[in-house]
Amino acid sequence: MILLYQFPRIWGLPNPSPFCLKLECWLRMTGLEYQVREVTDLRRTPRGKVPYVEADGETVSDSRHIIEFLSSRYEVGLDQGLSSLERAESHAFSIMLEEHYYWALVYDRWVGSNQARTLRGVFGHMPLALRPLVGMLVKRHMREELMGQGMGRHLPHQIYELANQDMHAVSEFLGDKPYLMGSQPSTVDATLYGLLCNVLHAPLESPLKDYIRRCGNLVALTERIDNVWFADFFGQAEANDIMVSGYSVR
Repeated sequence: MILLYQFPRIWGLPNPSPFCLKLECWLRMTGLEYQVREVTDLRRTPRGKVPYVEADGETVSDSRHIIEFLSSRYEVGLDQGLSSLERAESHAFSIMLEEHYYWALVYDRWVGSNQARTLRGVFGHMPLALRPLVGMLVKRHMREELMGQGMGRHLPHQIYELANQDMHAVSEFLGDKPYLMGSQPSTVDATLYGLLCNVLHAPLESPLKDYIRRCGNLVALTERIDNVWFADFFGQAEANDIMVSGYSVR
């Protein structure tokens, strides 16, 4: 059994972390059985981050490394039918989404107008007296990360413009295809869904959400994955502890 360690679920989302959601989406798409274990203290994780998995006595961190490990260990994968060109395109889009667009989402949640609601959602499980201190430390850390990465050095309207240019490129490439690489989902769709779901379904308004709402094909892709692989979150299942198509969520 694969144990998936990730942040607690909030806001009705499968996960508020695009990387945790990417990995869980990939697991569901492959049909591998897994169980979720929630993590609230990153100091107790192997690399101070989530997601990570435990499988067959091994612990692996980082969503990309985890997918490579599980694909090899269980001889599964979503990209086996892709050509070398499609693999290159998938890689380029994944890097753009994870190393560029993602940071605009970080800015929107932790520095922009949504920071108060983000703090309430993420740290709602903590004692009330601790929340201000923890929130201050996390916001400071996020600002430092944004400055180090570079996204935080832009003006707010420039950050959103840069991010929306990324999604414009994705939307143009997707066109009228069901998934980014064609008729079948691949790993890059799980990566994309981790971000789209976190923008469209989180109870936060922003220029990021406004732009994606105007891209009908991105909305349709999100809804397609919602309905096929996350129906237990978006209108189908009511139980808190369920087993659906090879995965268990607890």
